Amino acid sequence: MQEEVENRTLTLVVSGTKFTGRLMKAAITKYLAHRKEKKLQKQKSRDTPVIPHGKQTVKQLIGQNQGVSNIEITDPSIKEFEKIARKYGVDYAVKKDRSSSPSKYLIFFKGRDADALTAAFTEYTGKKVKKAEKSERPSVLAKLSQFKELVKHAVVDRNKRKELER
Repeated sequence: MQEEVENRTLTLVVSGTKFTGRLMKAAITKYLAHRKEKKLQKQKSRDTPVIPHGKQTVKQLIGQNQGVSNIEITDPSIKEFEKIARKYGVDYAVKKDRSSSPSKYLIFFKGRDADALTAAFTEYTGKKVKKAEKSERPSVLAKLSQFKELVKHAVVDRNKRKELER
């Protein structure tokens, strides 16, 4: 337990009344040894290759040697698709194709992620359809202004009639 605490944190406790040069030297050497140990641990962790997940470059995706497929998207709002793809844990790369006049996006993904990507793509298209239907509905403010116009042009009989029935 004590070793764990010493390895994780560096604590220098020095009494103010008994502070000497030797004590200062010992504290500094201990600190430097701790920093050197941390640096070695960091280098060891770098030596192991890290496999990227989620959005990455096409080069990284091909470098994993798991087969690559692609899908073409012409919609410029690619951020929504990226959000859904992260949700499904798909490894993908986005490449913009500028050769055509309306720019289109090519989404590359691993072959083993095909099922997850189809699920993500169906959710993405569902959201797009829902958004399109929502935009077709007239806005509430437009309806309100239309009713205001109807009320302005309506003829209202404002004469008060006092009649007694007998």
